[in-house]
Order: sequence, then structure tokens, then C-alpha cells
Amino acid sequence: MSARPAGPTEKPAMNVLLAEDDPVSRRALEVSMNRWGYHVVAVGDGQAALRVLEQDQPPPLAVLDWVMPGMDGVEVCRAVRARQSASPAYLMLISAKSASEDVVAGLESGADDYIAKPVDLPELRARLRVGTRLVELQQSLADRVRELGDALHRVKQLQGLLPICSYCKKIRDDQNYWQQVDAYISTHTDARFSHSICPDCYESVVKPDLARLQEMMAKQARPSAEESGSSI
Repeated sequence: MSARPAGPTEKPAMNVLLAEDDPVSRRALEVSMNRWGYHVVAVGDGQAALRVLEQDQPPPLAVLDWVMPGMDGVEVCRAVRARQSASPAYLMLISAKSASEDVVAGLESGADDYIAKPVDLPELRARLRVGTRLVELQQSLADRVRELGDALHRVKQLQGLLPICSYCKKIRDDQNYWQQVDAYISTHTDARFSHSICPDCYESVVKPDLARLQEMMAKQARPSAEESGSSI
């Protein structure tokens, strides 16, 4: 059974790895998790589970049976935690072992949660929701760290040595393209410019330009006045 496709305003179904060697239990859990809105990747042993979790984009949630042939769930947890990952999977162990020392051993192997068999479906659903919230929070934090890294990179670009033209004051970027200072800063930061005139430029540039303009207007007005006087 496949997960219900997400609507236009719904989040896409989160991938969940299910590793359970008993085919009946595996199928029952898979059907339930699909019904809850998850996209389930189901495998029957620990080696297959580890291969899925070592992919470039593994499922962010994993439900692992403790006792499996070849490689058990605890060994899978240890192997996953031994790999350094920017977004480690949320691992949940399920087992008939319910003694406190077993729970401790499972959590110390790297599992994030532990649920005893026989699996209570409402409890499993609630624990998966907790894992989903933690995965989403972790992804949000990772996105924020990436945004801060990009912002720091832009700041470092402005702190470095910038080639600037001695005449027109344009700045050369990394692609050997010359830009005005305001365009360069707007491209590499969130700053925006509102243009104005400083007092020095007003005195040295604007006032002389205004004086020249007034002089030109006066010269244009004098011939008109002389023509008017001669016609009287």
C-alpha cells in the first residue's frame, strides 16, 4: 500500500525505514505507517537497513527491530552513529526485551527511542510524531546554519581587498566584471541604497551647476528682452 499523495498545501510524506525480519509483523507495521501518512521503505534484515541508511539521502526516521539475522538493530544503530552526518537519522528500536538494562543498552547504542513488543500502534504513532517534530526542527536549524554561513561568506567578501578603479570608482568582482559601488554592495549584502547629496558635493558640484544653469537662462532671456524693446 502506498502513502496518500500530498495535496497542494500539504507537506510531502516523510520517509521512514522499517527493518523487521518477521514478514507478518513487517507488513502490519508498514500498512499502519502508510495509513498515518508516512512513506515506508521496508526491509527484512540489518544489513539491508544499514545500506538504506548509508545512502546519500537516507530516510530521516528509522524503526529497527532489535533481533534480526546477520546484523541486529543495536549493531545498525552503532554503525549509523559511527558515521558523521550533518542530519543524522532518528532511530527507534523495537524489541521484546523490556528489562531496564535492555532499554539502557539499546539507547546507549545510539537509538533515540525504544518501544517494547508487542507494539502498541497508538503508542508507535505518537512516538513517530515526536520523531517527526525533532527531524523537522533539526532540518530547520540546519537550514538556518546554512543561511548564516552564506551571510558570513558575503560579509567576508566585503572585508577583503577589493579592486577599485581610481577614476570612475567601479569595483571589480570575482568574474572580472566592473560594477558601481552601490550595485556591488547590493549584490553581496541585503543593503539597499537611497540616493542623496552630501554637503561637500553640494558645494563643489551642485552649486556650480546651478550657477551655470542660471547664467545660461539669463543669457537666453536677454535677447528676448532686447527684441521686445526694439519693437516698441
